Amino acid sequence: MKWTRRIAIAVVALFVGSQFVPLDRSNPPVTGEIEASADVMAILKKACYDCHSNEVNWPWYAWVSPVSFAVTHHVEEGREHLNFSEWDKLSADDRAEAIEECWEEVEEGEMPMFVYLPMHSEAKLTEEEHATLKAWASRYGKHDDD
Repeated sequence: MKWTRRIAIAVVALFVGSQFVPLDRSNPPVTGEIEASADVMAILKKACYDCHSNEVNWPWYAWVSPVSFAVTHHVEEGREHLNFSEWDKLSADDRAEAIEECWEEVEEGEMPMFVYLPMHSEAKLTEEEHATLKAWASRYGKHDDD
């Protein structure tokens, strides 16, 4: 009984203590947003911007540890890989490659991430939205029409 109680106290102390670990949940300024048609922008904003922009809508659970660690990590990785709010920092070739890669990630079911969808069902893309993104990507590179 003593060990069980000590373990329980330690777990509670770790949980409470982890709430005070500082995490960066900032939204830096937008320096140059991607330019796309209204329908493409609507898809990107609802399914991509929470990890791939400086316009993250931080949900309540991004403030509760240990989930907060995962959320902030996903946003950091997403922004590092592709940031639609810093589009001006990419060359024309890099932009075309990024758009092509966006479509590939969507087509392969990698994006939006499966862990994001349960709390953000609006981010699940329809067949029509898939077709819109495919057409958008096909205008920018070596996209296959398979």
